Amino acid sequence: MEGSKARGLVGVVEVPAQVLTYGAMGPKHVGMSELRFVEANALRFGYFEEGTGPLVVLLHGFPDTAHSWEPTRRVLAGAGYRAVSPFMRGYFPTEVPQDGKYDSETLGQDVLALIEALGERSAIVVGHDWGAFAAMTAAQLDPAKVKLLAIIAVPHSASVRPLPRIAWGLRHFVPLKFYANAKWLNANDGANVDELVKRWSPAWSVGPETTAKVKEVFLMPGCAEAALAYYRAVSPLLSDVVKRKIAVPTVAFFGETDSVMKAADFEYARKFHSSSYELVSMPGGHFMHREDPDLFNEHLLAALRKYEA
Repeated sequence: MEGSKARGLVGVVEVPAQVLTYGAMGPKHVGMSELRFVEANALRFGYFEEGTGPLVVLLHGFPDTAHSWEPTRRVLAGAGYRAVSPFMRGYFPTEVPQDGKYDSETLGQDVLALIEALGERSAIVVGHDWGAFAAMTAAQLDPAKVKLLAIIAVPHSASVRPLPRIAWGLRHFVPLKFYANAKWLNANDGANVDELVKRWSPAWSVGPETTAKVKEVFLMPGCAEAALAYYRAVSPLLSDVVKRKIAVPTVAFFGETDSVMKAADFEYARKFHSSSYELVSMPGGHFMHREDPDLFNEHLLAALRKYEA
């Protein structure tokens, strides 16, 4: 097929827009001409890629898409890195898994498989929200494949304490796990998506353009259900893997106005890391990397250069 090329252990296909057949249902913002696909962990992942050099995998959370990493991809590519941002499992145009698995270990295996499928033995892994859970679990499963871990807005899972403040901040888990459905997520032009974003980043001005791309993705068949399945897969009993200390160098970003996790929560998580652990305070809330992308990218690049020094 014209425009395709092989790389590494699994074929990486750069797909021209004209050969994609999503039809009228395809989101107009997906940027089809830039989209690539790769098979990893028995799933077909769609992803964006910019630059050449050491691989940096950028993992989005909820409610978000790979588009949120566009400024970071551009900066990393300019600094000599190969920046790849996949759509997480179930998020169009990545496949919705038929086995319905969204547990932390499966998410971590996705990351490890993506690194291998992209032709690398290891990578720097950056994750926000559910992407941070996936990144941390990848480091717990196979620390040799994660050279440096950068986590945003989410500390080590085993460090989350049952404090009233945290329980209130995480109250969204109850409706998203037990009651919410695709109809709820897409109702009133995605008003509930906007409400969640505003709650988690209260100082951020959330305009229509902020969440437009994720709302379009959630309208695709099975995607809203997949996004909610991450929450349905959560168990109060952590697996032995998820309870492990993280043995790779870690940089943890926290937002000064985050309504859920505070600086003290990330400091408390230090005991669950056996390698270097650096905290970076950011203005903004849960979506700090989107609220102030220039500052975030500056801090991320500094962390990468420090690691390489």
